Amino acid sequence: MSVITSAEFTHRRRRLAPVPTASRTVRRPAPRGRVLVVSASVGQGHEGAARELARRLTGRDLEVEVVDYLDTLPWTVRHALRDLYAPAVQYTPALFEWMFQRLEHRGGLRNVAQWVIRAAEDGVAYAARDADVVVATYPLAGQTFGRLRDAGRLSATAITYLTDPAAHALWCHPSVDTHLTATRATALDATRYGVAAVSAGPLCSPRFARPVQGRRALRAELGLPDTVPVVLLSAGSLGMGAVPETVTAVLAHPTARVVVLCGRNESLRRRLAAVARVIALGWRDDVADLMSGADVLIHNAGGLSFTEALVAGLPAVTFLPIPGHGRANAAVLEDAGIAPWPRSTPDLVAAIERIHRTPRTARRPWFEGADAAQVVAHAVSAHHPELQLVSGF
Repeated sequence: MSVITSAEFTHRRRRLAPVPTASRTVRRPAPRGRVLVVSASVGQGHEGAARELARRLTGRDLEVEVVDYLDTLPWTVRHALRDLYAPAVQYTPALFEWMFQRLEHRGGLRNVAQWVIRAAEDGVAYAARDADVVVATYPLAGQTFGRLRDAGRLSATAITYLTDPAAHALWCHPSVDTHLTATRATALDATRYGVAAVSAGPLCSPRFARPVQGRRALRAELGLPDTVPVVLLSAGSLGMGAVPETVTAVLAHPTARVVVLCGRNESLRRRLAAVARVIALGWRDDVADLMSGADVLIHNAGGLSFTEALVAGLPAVTFLPIPGHGRANAAVLEDAGIAPWPRSTPDLVAAIERIHRTPRTARRPWFEGADAAQVVAHAVSAHHPELQLVSGF
């Protein structure tokens, strides 16, 4: 697996010919299929799915490159998308919700999005120039695939993997060959946009189904009693949303303990560290173990942590979701019976108590054996019938 850097895309736009560098992968003819995965560095949900898909495909002896969609854009647009997302969600939630809704319809804001999508075309076309299959884990990347296909500039099979539980107009394009989703509920939701999506299961590390530490060992390490409800609260990699308010609501339960994943938001971690019955953690690589010691995950976005909880068999509850995709995801998950969405503190406390008293049973809201990597590998084999692909799951 390799990564194309932003320097390559800049050079491509200026000179239309790449210069080999130490960081650039030098390709030689080989009887292997090639897959390009296009993600975006605007949160771990998109990047985590891309990493896991690349890992599985590499295990099938395929050549895989992962590209950051933002690196195909002019630097001003790149920084706007990367740096303004979190502040908009955190400080102007009503505006972010309005933008999310307006992007579903034709108009000025949708035209701006289309301009961004067009601006990425040359960079994405260059990266995909000899790929057999291209996969998007970021909505605008899938839209660029569709435009390139319509213009006759993309011969590779185009696949979009929806990392959100809720579909959206920007996730779906009629010229993309296949739309994949984690759950059947998302596949059903995508039909609103005229696409026949396929439930291909979650894309996260298999270690969430096989944690290193058990429940008692993890609780002993963190100093958590074995008999009380332990709530794992995820605020995503950026620590966004009404996290302090959610902590206050959880602590209305008389005995619950809260382990808060603050991501890279150090100020949030320091603020919550002083609160009784709260363990505030920064960025962690042992989330699978933390989930094994928890009774319930509370999330606000339906992102990577929620997907990981599905694989771990950890019940999830949505509370005070972030605007835009967070609220849309909450509605789809609630309607499908995958994760309740209590609207008040008493309802949240009741949900925590109910889950704590109910034996945990694994739920798989996708088809048995579903694997997005298998779908991608099958698409590669259509270009190379001579390839004998092995399982990489």
